[in-house]
Amino acid sequence: MNGLKKKDLLTLGFMMFSIFFGAGNLIFPPALGQAAGDNTLPAMLGFMTTGVGLPLLGITAIALAGGEYVKLLHKRTFPWFATMLLVILYLIIGPLFAMPRTGAVSFEIGIRPFLGTGDVTVPQLIYTALFFGASYYLSLNPNKLIDRVGKMLTPALLVVLVILFLRAFGSPLGDVLEATGDYIETPYAQGFQDGYQTMDLLATVAIGTLVVSAVRYRGVTDTRTIGKACLAAGFITVFLMACVYGSLAYLGATSAKVLGHSENGGQLLAEAVRIFFGSGGNVLLALIIILACITTCCGITSSAAMFFHEIFNKKISYQRLLLFSILFSFGASNIGLTQIIALAVPFLVAIYPVVIVFVIISLFDHFIDWRKSIYQGAMLFTLAFSLTDAFHAAGFGSAAFYELLTEYVPFYGVMMGWVCPSIVGAVLGFFVSLLRKEPVAKEA
Repeated sequence: MNGLKKKDLLTLGFMMFSIFFGAGNLIFPPALGQAAGDNTLPAMLGFMTTGVGLPLLGITAIALAGGEYVKLLHKRTFPWFATMLLVILYLIIGPLFAMPRTGAVSFEIGIRPFLGTGDVTVPQLIYTALFFGASYYLSLNPNKLIDRVGKMLTPALLVVLVILFLRAFGSPLGDVLEATGDYIETPYAQGFQDGYQTMDLLATVAIGTLVVSAVRYRGVTDTRTIGKACLAAGFITVFLMACVYGSLAYLGATSAKVLGHSENGGQLLAEAVRIFFGSGGNVLLALIIILACITTCCGITSSAAMFFHEIFNKKISYQRLLLFSILFSFGASNIGLTQIIALAVPFLVAIYPVVIVFVIISLFDHFIDWRKSIYQGAMLFTLAFSLTDAFHAAGFGSAAFYELLTEYVPFYGVMMGWVCPSIVGAVLGFFVSLLRKEPVAKEA
């Protein structure tokens, strides 16, 4: 590829994988495997559709746009809509939610098992201070992040994961049991819904921006070359994610006979590595969790700081925004994390469908002749129903009203009532574009 060597693309792919792959990605697949049992394969196919397939679509859309995805969002929708969506998105995957979770989760799973049952307030403060201090240092120069993460942290993370997976496949914990719950009748559909928990599609917009910045730092300016680099790195990323997800699900599926059904994937992993590696197992798990969390934190904090640096017309420096984000995340990871998570859920429910619809339509941007009304109609109709879901998730509104929507709106009962309205909005937008006689000349 002109402008980038294969070694650079591999490093880029490693960086993208490490930023995507956080603690949540490590915890959900084994829990799914344990519950799905002998239906793990169809359940994981569903999980990978949303946990791997949707992020790949997002990466592909960014590549087709030559890396200028945020600009595309502004051009095709409304300026106010694009700004609002991006601000909420970056706050959620940044200091409001995802960043504090990386520090809190890595402490709870990686460090707390070594501290016994006493008060852990001071140890948690010390650990999270070190954790976010390291994240700040690694993120201070975003142009060097590709080298620090792609060449140093990611290979270390993969080595530790390979050790765990070789042990899991070589000496399985036990036999695979029968499926439980919704995985009995509809394993694919249940796995499909579970994949949303990764939130990786939301992160795609931010991570894509970071990757584009890293490519340009290497001296590549041609948009087609940037797009190809993003796509190549994306394929490396989703291949690694699929391998890791499949292995974690197998570990979970073979654990139920020995461990029973764990409350969550974190407990499952902790018990599994203890059995596999004895007292050294917790050390191994701690290393995996900390590496996964710190690489994710570095990526999302850099992306959020760069975004708000642009939003404020560069009047507030990247370093100052980065420091503010790190300090806020440090505080939130020690106090009130449960409340922050609860607060973030309605926002996630509101914007996730909108991002999905925009990504899917943008894949066909070349074929719809850039008729903005199609985007605008789909976005507005999707937003109307996703906001309704968000109010529902927040506990507002009449129960009778939601029952009415469930009865008459397809898929509303499974929190996907926005699907048909988005299609209707896109179709209406197409006819509006014909009435308006919108220009169809291709933009540069």
